This record gives sequence, structure tokens and C-alpha cells, in this order.
Amino acid sequence: MGSEAELWRAGAVELAGRIQRREVKPSEAVESVLDRVAARNPALNAITVDLADHAREAARAADDAVAAGGPLGPLHGVPVTIKENIDQAGLSNPNGVPAMADLIASDDAPLVRNLTAAGAIVIGRTNVPEFSMRGTTENPLRGRTHNPWGDPVSAGGSSGGAGSACAAGMGPIHHGNDIGGSLRFPAMANGVTTVKPTSNRVPVFNGTASAERGPLAQVMSVQGIIARHAEDVRAATRVMIEPDPRDPLSPPVPFDGQPLDGPITVAVTTESAGYDLHPGIAELIDRAAAQLGDAGYRVVRADPPPVIEAANGWFSTFATEMRSALAPAIEEHGSPVINDIFGWYFDISELTDLDGYIAGFADRTRLMRAWNLFLDEHPLVLSPFLMRPMYDHDYDSRGLAEVKDLFDSAIYSTGINYLGLPAGVIGMDLVDDRPAAVQVIGRRYREDTICDALAAVEARNGVLAHRLWAREER
Repeated sequence: MGSEAELWRAGAVELAGRIQRREVKPSEAVESVLDRVAARNPALNAITVDLADHAREAARAADDAVAAGGPLGPLHGVPVTIKENIDQAGLSNPNGVPAMADLIASDDAPLVRNLTAAGAIVIGRTNVPEFSMRGTTENPLRGRTHNPWGDPVSAGGSSGGAGSACAAGMGPIHHGNDIGGSLRFPAMANGVTTVKPTSNRVPVFNGTASAERGPLAQVMSVQGIIARHAEDVRAATRVMIEPDPRDPLSPPVPFDGQPLDGPITVAVTTESAGYDLHPGIAELIDRAAAQLGDAGYRVVRADPPPVIEAANGWFSTFATEMRSALAPAIEEHGSPVINDIFGWYFDISELTDLDGYIAGFADRTRLMRAWNLFLDEHPLVLSPFLMRPMYDHDYDSRGLAEVKDLFDSAIYSTGINYLGLPAGVIGMDLVDDRPAAVQVIGRRYREDTICDALAAVEARNGVLAHRLWAREER
């Protein structure tokens, strides 16, 4: 790392280490990132709430803590962003909806508390689509987030603000969440890295919520981190999983599990359930498989239980829950665009009655059991994430056919949410001149093994965002 002005390039683990060794002050790190935000965010609209004044004040206090010589948290002085659908005390939590613009949080959500307790400094809040329920990030309140690789490519959703900010270098750690792919779509779209944790792994509570979430939302929606480096995803996720009494579902399970007997088997699958897998995506899977083999993994071709069953369960059972729990608010407060999109969601879903919902929820256990048994023999699965190149920012607003194509290509996204399994996505290369990625799925509560595999790929493949910066500087 060169001058202090270039600290925005550093990863979180690198930056935290330099702060711990007193090579860099927290205030210097924060100022460098804020300068980068000032330079890049106006064109991207990734960070929608500027917390620069708060960040500078927190950085001065962090400087003082370093000077005092006491113990420092693992993320001391590291800049982070929080997605604008999670509570931060004194700030609004509009979730992309103008009618909710004045919904002010009285307290920090658990994950915000956990990150700041570890010394992280929040520099801003990132953009979301309306109700955080779309594959691209745009809303009537904050506008559209752009992809730093260029238009017309979508920045992904619903954590598109986080993904765009990450790839553009506006800090090393960005919070997001995922109920059908909302961490992993932006990771692919912007060429960065994430891990969707196991269900309920990270405690979540929003005091601004008008009601508790539905049963399936509780077991599928997760909180996570988008970063450029796998080690940064690991460091921040390890911090965020600290249980909180406000979330009775978050388990006290340590992040690091028992070492697995080596070599660890990775099952490689390109089963597409009839979708025409793009050859560029297939090539990336082959490349990642070779890189994992080079790293010492035992790589085999083996198909897990059909993910299409879980994806169909997501679309029937969860869509039924959304129709009851979320659709009325969207009909009342949503834009015509989001109402059209939700109508198409329901058109491609097999909505059920109460008996069907109960039966579908029950059958989810069968699907989870089948995957658990497969993962017992193959602790990791290398799969596609999206089976096609990244779509345009308005793709899902064009019509029913486009929405169906998007979700047909994303069965390894929604299906994994339905199963509650952890999964990581790493940006690998450009396919049709757009960032593309592969996915690594792991055992329940073994995000650590996924991070290990992503780090092995990263070490051999490089960091895609660095290519973006090199292109920017030419």
C-alpha cells in the first residue's frame, strides 16, 4: 500500500492490522475512504445516506483509543456501510419506500451493534430497491444505483448499493441481506465476494418493523457481508454472528467449526434443470474447480439433490406467504413498477391455499435432509450462481418473460435460500463484458469452510475489482 491517500484500496483485515501496529491511524483510513466516496459516489448513487461527519468523529475517538494503548476490536477503525433497510439509531429506515421515509429507528439493530462494538466505523447507508424485493436496485425515494463496470448492467439487488460501493472502492466492508439472492446477485453483478450465512446465523431485529416476519421469511432471510476479499467476509461475519437477546432465533454457534479431515471433497455440478447454461459461466466453473484442485481439495463431478425442487418450493410456499404478508403494503405504497414486478412474481408462482402452504413448509424438511446427507459426503458444492450473464438494470421490469428467465436462471440462488444453507459467491471474470461469478455451497454453520474455498480461488484467480480500478486509471 502506498500513500495514506490510497488507503481506500486496502482490505479490512489488512487495514485493521496496520491500525493495530500503529502504521496507520483510523482517521487516515476513514478520510481516504471518504475521499473515494466523494469521487465515485455521485456517479453511482450507491451510498444514499452520507455519515461522513459521524465517521470523522468516530475516527477521532478511535485514534484516541489506539494512543491509549488498550485492547482494540478486530475491526478497529475499519470503514463499513449499512444497507438502508436495517435500523441505525436516529436514522430513517425507509427500505426504498417514500411512504416510510420518516420511519426513524430508536436503536441500532444487533448487527450494527456487533460491528461497531468490534471497532468498525459506519461511513454511510447503501441503496435498496422498493421493499428490498427486486433483482436490481432502484426506488422512487433514492433513485437508481449504477454498476461501476458501466451501464446498462444492473448493480444487482437488493443489496445493489453495497455491491456497487464495494467494487468501486468505497470501503472494504459492506453489509447486506439475502432472502432469495440479495447478497449474491450484487456480488456477481459487481465482481466482488460474499457469503450468505446459514439461516438465522446473524441476529436481526428492526424496532421500526410494524410486525414480525412470516415463518418462511424468518428461516430464509439472512444478514451478511459483501467485500472484495474472502478474508474480509470471514472477519466481519465472525463479528456479526454474536447472538442478541432481541433475536430469539440466533444460535450461539461459534464461527469456526472443527477441522474437517482432508482432503475436503468438492462436488462440482452444472445441472441446470433444463436452462441453457451459458458457456462462459460453465468455463468459470471449470476454472474454479481446477483452482480448488490446485489448492489441495478433492474435486469430483457429482450432482446434489435437484435444486429445482427447492427453487420451486421457494416460489410456491414463499410466494404464498408474500402474497399475504407483503403484497398489501406494496399495493398501497409501492410504485407501478414494483406492483407490475410483483404481479409477474405471482404469475410464475404456484400459489397455494393454507393446506398447501403447510404441506410445502413440511416438505422443506425432506429437501433439507437430502442435501444434508449429500453434504455429509461432499462438504462443499461448486455450482453456478446465475446461469446466464448479468442482466440489464431494467430487465425485470420489461415483462413476464424476462422475470421468468431471470428466476429460471437463478435456481441455485432461491433454492439455496429455501434450504437455509450457507453459500458464497466470488466474482471471477467478465462474461459478455459483464462481471460473472461462481457459487460455493457448504454445510450448515460451516461458513468458515466456504471462506477457505473462496480464499483459495481468490489467491489463484485474483481480485476482479482490481481490474476495474486499473481500467479506471488508464
